[in-house]
Amino acid sequence: MKTKEPTIINQGLEDEMEVWGYRPCVWKMILVGVGTVCSGGLLLLLLYWLPEWGVKGTCTHTSLRDAHTLLLRTTDEFSRWFRAKVHVMLAPGREPFDSLDRMSTAPLPNGAGDYGISAAHDEHHGKYEAPVQVPHIETILYFTHHSTKYYWNDMMQNFEFYIGLEDVKVSCASIHSDHSAGLSKTLQDYRRLFFGENEITVRVPSLFKLLIKEVLNPFYIFQLFSVILWSAEDYYYYATAIVFMSVISIATSLYTIKKQYVMLHDMVATHSVVRVSVCRGNKEIEQAMSTDLVPGDVIIVPANGMVMPCDAVLIHGTCIVNESMLTGESVPVTKTSLPSSGEDAAWTYSTEEHKRHTLFCGTHVIQTRFYAGELVEAVVVRTGFSTEKGQLVRSILHPKPADFKLYRDAYLFLLCLVGVAGIGFIYTIVLSIMKKVPAKTIIIESLDIITITVPPALPAAMTAGIVYAQRRLKRVGIFCISPQRINMCGQLNLVCFDKTGTLTEDGLDLWGVQMVEDGSFSPPEADAAEDSLVNSAFVACMATCHSLTKIEGELSGDPLDLKMFSATGWILEEPTEEETTLHNPIMPTVVRPPKQSIPEANQNNPLTQNMELNQLPSCEIGIVRQFPFSSTLQRMSVVVRRLGEKHMDAYLKGAPEVVASLCKQHTVPQSFTETLETYTKQGFRVIALAHRQLESKLSWHKVQSLSRDLLETNLEFLGLIIMQNKIKEETASVLRELRQANIRTLMVTGDNMMTAISVARDCGMIRAHERVIIAEAAPPKDFQPASITWHYTENPVQTKDNQSVEMNLEDGVYARQEQSYHFAVTGRAFAVITEHFPQVLQKLALRATVFARMAPDQKTQLVEVLQSIDYTVGMCGDGANDCGALKRAHCGISLSELEASVASPFTSSTANISCVPNLIREGRAALITSFCVFKFMALYSIIQYLSVTLLYSILSNLGDFQFLFIDIAIILIIAFTMSLNPAWKELVWRRPPSSLISGPLLFSVLTQIITCLIFQVLAFLLVRQQSWYETWTPQSDACNASRSGLSHGLNVTSPHDHKNIKNYENTTLFYVSSFQYLAVAIVFSKGKPFRQPSYRNWPFMLSCIALYTFLLFIMLYPVRAIDNFLEIVCVPHDWRITLVIIVIVNAAVSFILEILIVDIVLRRLVFRSNQGLNLPTEPPSSDTPKEANQHWASSFLSWLFCQTNKPPRVLYMHLALELQDNTDWPPRPSTVTYASNPQSRLSAPL
Repeated sequence: MKTKEPTIINQGLEDEMEVWGYRPCVWKMILVGVGTVCSGGLLLLLLYWLPEWGVKGTCTHTSLRDAHTLLLRTTDEFSRWFRAKVHVMLAPGREPFDSLDRMSTAPLPNGAGDYGISAAHDEHHGKYEAPVQVPHIETILYFTHHSTKYYWNDMMQNFEFYIGLEDVKVSCASIHSDHSAGLSKTLQDYRRLFFGENEITVRVPSLFKLLIKEVLNPFYIFQLFSVILWSAEDYYYYATAIVFMSVISIATSLYTIKKQYVMLHDMVATHSVVRVSVCRGNKEIEQAMSTDLVPGDVIIVPANGMVMPCDAVLIHGTCIVNESMLTGESVPVTKTSLPSSGEDAAWTYSTEEHKRHTLFCGTHVIQTRFYAGELVEAVVVRTGFSTEKGQLVRSILHPKPADFKLYRDAYLFLLCLVGVAGIGFIYTIVLSIMKKVPAKTIIIESLDIITITVPPALPAAMTAGIVYAQRRLKRVGIFCISPQRINMCGQLNLVCFDKTGTLTEDGLDLWGVQMVEDGSFSPPEADAAEDSLVNSAFVACMATCHSLTKIEGELSGDPLDLKMFSATGWILEEPTEEETTLHNPIMPTVVRPPKQSIPEANQNNPLTQNMELNQLPSCEIGIVRQFPFSSTLQRMSVVVRRLGEKHMDAYLKGAPEVVASLCKQHTVPQSFTETLETYTKQGFRVIALAHRQLESKLSWHKVQSLSRDLLETNLEFLGLIIMQNKIKEETASVLRELRQANIRTLMVTGDNMMTAISVARDCGMIRAHERVIIAEAAPPKDFQPASITWHYTENPVQTKDNQSVEMNLEDGVYARQEQSYHFAVTGRAFAVITEHFPQVLQKLALRATVFARMAPDQKTQLVEVLQSIDYTVGMCGDGANDCGALKRAHCGISLSELEASVASPFTSSTANISCVPNLIREGRAALITSFCVFKFMALYSIIQYLSVTLLYSILSNLGDFQFLFIDIAIILIIAFTMSLNPAWKELVWRRPPSSLISGPLLFSVLTQIITCLIFQVLAFLLVRQQSWYETWTPQSDACNASRSGLSHGLNVTSPHDHKNIKNYENTTLFYVSSFQYLAVAIVFSKGKPFRQPSYRNWPFMLSCIALYTFLLFIMLYPVRAIDNFLEIVCVPHDWRITLVIIVIVNAAVSFILEILIVDIVLRRLVFRSNQGLNLPTEPPSSDTPKEANQHWASSFLSWLFCQTNKPPRVLYMHLALELQDNTDWPPRPSTVTYASNPQSRLSAPL
């Protein structure tokens, strides 16, 4: 039956889903109940593992409006299924921002004027007393998914979710006029029905819940089935061993998961519930818990600050806020009140566009400023999981699955084994029926063949290598909370690095200053605090042009501003609250030189004590007005007054090119371009300063309304400040090592573009000869489509009209720069390109190296874009702003043990990136170990399967203690010791294979299976051809000629063997198969170039030597007690020698096939030659004979294995091939790319 077309919810958003409605169906539920009983609960387990089957098997399809259960499916590449229950809520309105004043209400019995509100939630958000009669009560349907509530909308005929105050598209002016009074208690209670309590709740599941979820894993269910079957066969020993391993594995997993939940809960719970002052509609202020807040509430921000419990927009006052929790930059920022008049006030409010006025949940308000006696007020705009912090926590709680080919292939491989087991199952049943075996024996033996073919110990054996790697990582200071991710680290081919605190030290250092005198540069000076420079305009600009503030007596602000100001040695003093009250809000901040530079009598005489300017020392400067730094304009400026002067001055600092363009041309030195290029090529951050003397008629009040554009023109160029962003010692060498290992690196930072590019060059991420192309994107505006402008930085020659750029490129540089360019993108451009240029995004991601001004959610989006073109992505960061990306990446490494470590699978105790190569090395070793163990366990299963199948043909089997010896003494010891090889000391250029379903690996496994089959069948048939062979009985005397005493004793004392274990075929196959297990273990245990050689793994070598010695000893020199224990029969000495020869030849063939054929011939001649780009090759006529032979051999084998002209499997290589022949890529300098119309854009190729 065809499923009805689904409805889309969250359309166009990251968590877009398809949804279907279902209602319970009685007859289906009865059928499922009967099926569950008949299958012993297996059907219920199947429906648990597959939620879509669970819903479709018990419900019938219906409309969303009438649904009791919803079936959800994500529209991304993972297509995950979820089920959700529809709940009912009763409320006096349909939407949270409905006005209750318009709703008629009946008088309450007690005469109270409150509205009756009832919540029929399953989880109550508060206590509400409903009156006896309340008209117009609405019934509202909703469901909860991933901590978000979706409410039914009758008009849309779909479910929608509410964010907060932004839902009503309110303007900035409207927030002041309509939302600044606060909410009544009734309205607050009503809105809380929809928005819930203002709390980011991380519920820590009980151990019992976690245990049930863990043990319902298909692997553990299969182990349970195996243990029950073995117990029915009295095979208790191995069953006990499997149970013991499973208990340890489950306990470890539960501990890790529980610890993660507790850490996240503790991080979120800190300061999440506080007491706040709330304004009510009648101008009263009452104390309330932060959990009661809803969008529209007005809260008072205390003068001593607070940790924000919600997202709120400032409407009165100013706040100094530490936003490191969100941005990762520990720079306090100033938040001002939302504009209430003018053009800006007409704009629709949005948290993204009005960040400078919004206080975000989880950020720390350090202090507030306003008129004395006035309150700093903010309107709540978002609460709970809708806040910025809530969305961050939700991304940690419900991450997208990290897709890794190894695990998908492992399941496919297991399915193949299940298929083999199915053949064995049918073979056993048919053979047993033909030979009239009892029904009980048929059932047990046919099921037993399944447990032999699919080894229940496989998960434990696969985990061993990961556990050992985790232990080695811990020794080098890397802690892991998600061990399965270690394997993923082995496949990393791209690593994203945060900048501040990760690649570089925090902040900048002043390298020196270079002033301008008489239109030319003076020699650079290291110290700007010299007494001779105190009265210079250059030092005055350094001392005043900043946004620093004092918090609890300590200077605070942008690190660049702090370094610049501290280099002057000047002192900053701010007006007190009382002074602001006396003089009005334009009371200036004062800066003055250090004490030794000013007269003693005036050292403690700030401007604020006496407003008569001519009585004050002329070396003090008052900052009258600030124009804050704008990343768009790339500059900031201030208006100041030097005390005692009758005029004001304007000082400006910013990007050198921008500042020079605003200055009078004769004041800019002719060597400006060359000097600037000299510094930038050395990786310095250069800032230019400028000055302008304003007209004396300009009053303080006129300055406050002065346009920035009028002020920032006709300036005099003062000189350059050269800042050095110190890179951590280890950074350059680590990035070089990663590049040599063919691992791409890129930078994702919240810092500005120029600094990011400078650091990227300095640390070697972008090399000296490589060009940087900045992609600047603008959204559509005034009928103009969205556009991308391509700017080339650091051109070899600069002229006034900039025409030489194209000339240089036309001369051949452009054609040759195939591998010598990098894109650099800002967060703003990234957002525009993502929305309007999907066809460009993947091309850009292929060569972009610097991503600057990236918001936390954009970092996560970038990781997803890179993953979409088949990169295996690592992310290394140190701030909470990196949490989403750390969680989303295949491998996230946190250099901080604070918030980021909760989201990150790995945390390094050393705060530098040297942990990254260590982690990749261990990941590669663990990945190769996983392959080795998987191949070994697969061969173990097949070898034992072959032995048992051959023995079933004569109605025999391996004995319980033979199984036990093989399973514990050989398999478990070997599987756990072969995983101990440490990682290789270097990161090599090639990566380990990522897939189990690959040519070399399949060829390796199949050749070993065929080898083992041939030698087992050979031994099985040969023993039956021996002259002494007969159907074995306790009286048999085959070895009497050489060992009559032992043979006679063994045969006479043995009881009658009902299971027919003791026979010559059994003994022969036991010996041959035991040696085969050891041979394939040694053959599969690979060393270089990803692991240390096996001979350095002494536990493995000792185990192999001990087992070889023991097996050879009992085969050549039988010991009566051991033979009795293992149920081995006595065979002639000549046959024992024959077995030794068979075993040696078997091992030699296995070794030759694996080492010579697979490792040398196939990998080097076929698969390695096809790993690169498939470019046409020249005919080998000019080659040497040796090279020609190798070429023809490679061609023939490539044809044989269907590897000829195969396109690249990964999308990024496919894109690289396409762009190789594209003459229009990269775009030419200063060109503009416009977004096409939606139809053509959708059909454009990627």
